[in-house]
Amino acid sequence: MNRILIAAAASLTAAAMVSCGSSSSGSEESSAPYQDITAPAKTVAYHDADFGEYVSNTFIATGSNNIAVSSDSTTYVAYIPVEEYGSLDYRFYFSNTVDSTYSDGSLAYAGRPGEGFTIESAFVSDGGTDISSEPASVTPVTFGGSTSKEVSPDEMFWSDPVVFDVPEGHFLRWEWTLTGENIPATSMSNLTKVGFLNEDGSIAYCDEVPLPKLFGAKRDVKYRVTAIGDSITQGCQTQFMEYEFWAARIAQALGSDYSFWNCGLGWSRTSDMALNGDWLQRAANSDVVIVAFGTNDIISGEYGGDGGNTPDEIDGYLRTVLDKLTEYGCGVIVFNAPPEDYKEPLETVRTEYNEKLKATCEEYGVAYFDFAGLLSEPSAPAHALYGGHPNGEGGQIIADEFLKQYSAFLGL
Repeated sequence: MNRILIAAAASLTAAAMVSCGSSSSGSEESSAPYQDITAPAKTVAYHDADFGEYVSNTFIATGSNNIAVSSDSTTYVAYIPVEEYGSLDYRFYFSNTVDSTYSDGSLAYAGRPGEGFTIESAFVSDGGTDISSEPASVTPVTFGGSTSKEVSPDEMFWSDPVVFDVPEGHFLRWEWTLTGENIPATSMSNLTKVGFLNEDGSIAYCDEVPLPKLFGAKRDVKYRVTAIGDSITQGCQTQFMEYEFWAARIAQALGSDYSFWNCGLGWSRTSDMALNGDWLQRAANSDVVIVAFGTNDIISGEYGGDGGNTPDEIDGYLRTVLDKLTEYGCGVIVFNAPPEDYKEPLETVRTEYNEKLKATCEEYGVAYFDFAGLLSEPSAPAHALYGGHPNGEGGQIIADEFLKQYSAFLGL
């Protein structure tokens, strides 16, 4: 990766904010000059060279924040929008460990090993232009030359390469049949059509769906961009299959010349990422990493703790994450904690953390993005104008401003 620089730019004006899609949002904070930040050169992939060769080909969030308690020859299906169409060499990455904590962690928590399970079969197919299409070009996915695999607790592994063609405007359809208990799964996953396959071929939606943690393709991209964060990054509570959340809007604006890997997970906290497990390690195989946590840190705090974290505690966990990302050579952009209509004392925690975050970003030489200022008004900074999970309008405002600020950084 070449060294790249965020060029200094003039302050935003009120008219510029209107052009981003809002006549009322944006605090004085967001009018500050943009930072001069140099992204260090990326030199090595953390796990293995495969992460350098195969990059994400979807902006749908992948990772695990929950558990599929019991699967008995259960066939799971997902319709995945892709970033680059056509015939590509695909590989899929898996880890049998839960990435982040869900709710109070009573079932799923960061670092929980999955139990051993069996992959009976796996397939990719052409999912057509809508989720009612019959799958076409059904192609087996293999593991070490076999159509099945026994998976051990905490095992990390790749599929074999498979060349597959996704026509323009079509979905990639993932299907696999699993048997086992307590398999890491993605929850809050109703951002696309997912579920298990009924005997009649229909798909019954379920909210805990085991999936690959990387839908990887061999692509020639300018930069590998990865977003790590919570349900706001994942895109939860936005319109079904509209792909209007901020991460998807940025990914679509960047186009197929870039890879955008969404590693956002509902209920996750900075403390989960700070464990430096597979979640952080695989995300670090990126040129640029967006870090967007705060909400669940403030409300829930770390798994096994005594409640929401203080600003100092959140900052401490973030520093662990920044230490790793900068060590691995990633350019980093940190989002502050968004408004959530908090009452006291939580709003004080959010305000104090965001103030502390500015100094931390300056200390580490990473970019600070005023996420919160674009989602509220100066007269009511605690109020979430576009909802606690920003809707499509909020997502567009965030994407427009992000791309305006970081176009030079990303080589646009």
